[in-house]
Amino acid sequence: MKRQRQAEILAIISEFEIENQEMMREKLQERGFLVTQATVSRDINDLSLEKALSENGVSCYMKARSANRRHFENIFSQSVTRIEEAGNIVCVKCHSGLANAACATFDSMNIEGVVGTISGDDTIFILARTENDAKKLVTLLKSMI
Repeated sequence: MKRQRQAEILAIISEFEIENQEMMREKLQERGFLVTQATVSRDINDLSLEKALSENGVSCYMKARSANRRHFENIFSQSVTRIEEAGNIVCVKCHSGLANAACATFDSMNIEGVVGTISGDDTIFILARTENDAKKLVTLLKSMI
C-alpha cells in the first residue's frame, strides 16, 4: 500500500502544483487513499520531495534536485550579482572572473528552452528560444540567488 501511495504522490506532483501537505492529502483522498497529514509528511520525506518554484512561479513539491543541480545553485548563487532579460536574451552579471565557471555549470544543466550561452569574465548571455522562455529562466535563476 505504501509503495502504491508513494507512486501516486509522484504522479500527482507531475500533474498538479501541490503547494502544501493538505492539498496533497486531498488529491490522494480523491484517488482513494485515505491518509493523515502525518502520513503525507512521512511520504514526502521518504520520497525526498522538496519545495521549489514551478514554471508558473508557484512554490510546490517537486522531486529532489540532483547533486549536479545543487552544485550549480551553489556556484551560481555565489557568482551572480544581477540578472536581466531583454527579449529572448538573459544577461547574467557575475563577480569578476566567475562567469566562465557559472556558465559551464549552467550549460551542464540542459535547461529546456535554452538555445545556447556565451560567457566572458563577468557576464553570461543566455539565448532563450522565446521571450516567454527567457522570462521563465529569469524567474528560475533569481530563485537560486
